[in-house]
Amino acid sequence: MKEETYQISGMHCAACATRIERVLNREAAIEKATVNLVLEKATVKYDPEQIQRDDIFKKISNIGFEAHQLEKNEHSTERESNELKLQKRKFLISAILALPLLYTMFAHFSFLSFVPVPKLFMQPWFQFLLATPIQFILGGQFYVGAWRALKNKSANMDVLVAMGTTAAYVYSIYIMLTYHGHHGQIPLYFETSAVLITLILLGKYFEKRAKGHASDAIKKLAALQVKDAIVEHHGEPVRKPIAQVKVGDIIHIKSGAYIPLDAEIIEGSTSINESMITGESLPVDKTVGDTVIGSTLNQVNFIKAKVTHVGDDLVLNQIIKVVEEAQTKKPQIQRLADKISNVFVPTVVAIALFAFFIWYVVLTPFDFTRSLEIFIAVIVIACPCALGLATPTSIMVGSGRAAESGILFKSAESLEQTRLIDTLVFDKTGTLTHGTPEVVDIIEFEKVPHIGDYIKSLEAQSEHPLSHALVSYYKDANIINVQHYKTHIGNGISGVINGDAIRIGSISFIATEIALTDKMLNQQRYLESKGATVIGVQINQRLTMMIALRDEPKMNVKATIAQLCQRYNVIMLSGDSQTTVNAIAHELGIDHTFANVKPNEKAKVIESLQQKGHKVMMVGDGINDAPSLTQSDIGIAMGSGTDITIESSDVALVHNHISQIPDVLKLSELTIKNIKQNLFFAFCYNIIGIPIAAAGFLAPWVAGTAMAFSSVSVVLNALRLKRIQK
Repeated sequence: MKEETYQISGMHCAACATRIERVLNREAAIEKATVNLVLEKATVKYDPEQIQRDDIFKKISNIGFEAHQLEKNEHSTERESNELKLQKRKFLISAILALPLLYTMFAHFSFLSFVPVPKLFMQPWFQFLLATPIQFILGGQFYVGAWRALKNKSANMDVLVAMGTTAAYVYSIYIMLTYHGHHGQIPLYFETSAVLITLILLGKYFEKRAKGHASDAIKKLAALQVKDAIVEHHGEPVRKPIAQVKVGDIIHIKSGAYIPLDAEIIEGSTSINESMITGESLPVDKTVGDTVIGSTLNQVNFIKAKVTHVGDDLVLNQIIKVVEEAQTKKPQIQRLADKISNVFVPTVVAIALFAFFIWYVVLTPFDFTRSLEIFIAVIVIACPCALGLATPTSIMVGSGRAAESGILFKSAESLEQTRLIDTLVFDKTGTLTHGTPEVVDIIEFEKVPHIGDYIKSLEAQSEHPLSHALVSYYKDANIINVQHYKTHIGNGISGVINGDAIRIGSISFIATEIALTDKMLNQQRYLESKGATVIGVQINQRLTMMIALRDEPKMNVKATIAQLCQRYNVIMLSGDSQTTVNAIAHELGIDHTFANVKPNEKAKVIESLQQKGHKVMMVGDGINDAPSLTQSDIGIAMGSGTDITIESSDVALVHNHISQIPDVLKLSELTIKNIKQNLFFAFCYNIIGIPIAAAGFLAPWVAGTAMAFSSVSVVLNALRLKRIQK
C-alpha cells in the first residue's frame, strides 16, 4: 500500500469533505481516504498496482473538486495568501454594489421615513443591475458548489445559500415584471439576496483568514528551513543549495548562523539555541561528537560538522510530517458531527418548506411574500460549516501549539485519548534517570597517594559502563602503564601498576581475597540502600576504598512527579533490583513500583493494569520499551531530537525530559474541551436559530449575518488554544 497527501481545492463545508471521502472509500483499491476541511488536504492510502494517482485525481474531479500532488517540502502559504486576497476582493466589490441596495431598506420601515432615499435607488431596473453581478458572478461559487453537490446526490452549504438567495432574486424579478402599482412601493427583495451574499462572502473571508492563523505552527516550522549551506570542497568552503548537500559532507557553521542540516560536530565547541525545535529555552552546550539539529541557531563559536541526515530524514521535516499527519486524521469525537452533517442540509430544506407551507396556508393565508421571507430565513441561518469546522480547527491549533513546545501528537486519536489517562507508568533508566552511572559517594579506608591514577589507568582498559563512569570521574588523573591486565567477567578487573597488584570490582569479588570487617559490610549495606552499585578498590591485600555509583535522577524529575501524583496514579517500572528501585522511588516520591522486570515482561505489567480498569500511559525511551509502549493506551517516547518517529509511540517528546508530561496532559484536556465548546455552540446555534427563523422573528439579512459569522466564531474559539502557556 502507498500513502500520499493531496491538496484539494473547491471545498466549502463539511459535506464537501465527507463527499470526497465517500467517493474514494467506495473504491476497492483504496484502503482508506481521509479529508481535512481546514487544511484542505486529502490523505489516501491505496494499492498502486490496482489504481494510479491520476485515476484518484479523476474521481475527485468528477465530483467537482480539484486535487494536485504536494511536492516535497511544499507548503501552501502562497496559495492561501492569493485565495485570501481573492476572497477579500470579492467581498469589497460585492459590498460596493450592495450598499445602495442596503440603503433602500430605509424605505421599508415607517419609523425611518425621515431618511431620504434617492429615487434612482428605488428603481427596479437599477436594483436589478446592481444585484445581478452579485448573484451570478461574485456569488457564482455557491451555484458551482451547489451543482457539484446535487450532481452527486448530496447537499451542502452552497445548496442552502443558492436556494435562499435565488428565491429572493427570482421572486424580485417576477414582481418587477408583473407589478403594476407605483414603482416606489414595489416590494422587491433584490437587497435581500445581494446583502446575504455580501455578508456570506465577508464571513468566508474572515473564516479563511482565521483558518490561516490556525495553521501558523506548520508555517513557522516550514519557515525555519535553511536554504543553503557552506560545504567544504577540496578544503575550501563553498556555498551550496540544501538539495545538493549529501550525507557525509563537511559543513562550516559560523557563529550566529542557523545550522542547515542535522550533523555531528567534528571540530570546535559552541552553544546551540534549540528552542525552535525542542521548546527548551536555555542554550545547549555542544562539542566534538555531539549531534546538532538542522534549523537550530549556533550562538557562540565557529564549528565544523559532518552531515548525518538530509531531506525527509531531517528532524525538522520529521516534525512537520508528524504534525501534518496528526492534523489530517480524524478523532472519534468528529464522527458524530460527520453523521449529522450528512443529513443536515436535506433536513433543513424540509423544515424550510414545511415552515413556508404553514405560514402560507395557516398563519398568513396566501401571503406569499411573508412565507417566502420565512423560507429564506430558515434556509440561510442553517449553517453546517460551524459543525464541520468545530473539530478539525481545534485539532490543528492544539497539535500545532504542542509542536511549538516540542510535543508531537502522532494522531488526532492520541490527542483525544490522552485526557482519559488515570495511570502513568515510567521506565526508570533513561526516563527518570540519566541512563548512565556516575560516582555519588566514596568511602576511604586508607589513604593511598595517586590512587586516582591507579583507578583511571586500570579502568581505561575496560568498556564497561561503570569503567566509563570512573574514568570520567578521575578525568584529571594520569594514565600509567598497566601490566597483566585481566577482566573477571561479572566481577571486576585486575592488573599490576608500579609493582602493586590492583583489583577493582564488586564487594563479593574483593571478598574472595580479603576478609571484610563489620564496619566495611555496614558501609556497603548503607550505600546499597541508597540504590547505588558499590565497588571496592583493592591494592595488594588491603581494601582501600569503596566507591558508590548510581544512575542519578534527572533534574526537576522530583518536582514533576509530585505534580503528577496530585491527579494520577504514578508507577515506576524497572529491570533493576528491588533495593535500587525502592531507593530511587523513595527519593522521587513514587509509591508504586515494579522491579526485576525484563523488557519482554513490561508489556504484561501494562496489560495487568489495564485489566483492572486503568487507562495507562507508558513513558519510555521508545526503543527498549517498544512492546510496553504499544500495549499502553498512550505511549510516550522520550527523544533527544532524533527518535521522534518511533512507530510504537503515540506521542513523542523532542526534548528528552518528563517535565513535558504535564503539558501533554494539559494540551489534550484543553483541546478536547475546546472541541466540545465548538460543537456545543454549533449545535445550539442551529437548534435555537432554525426555530426562531421559522417562527418569523428573524429577517433574512439578520439570518445571513448570523450564518456568516457562526463559522468565524468557532475558528476564533479554537485559536484561543494558541495562548496556552508553555
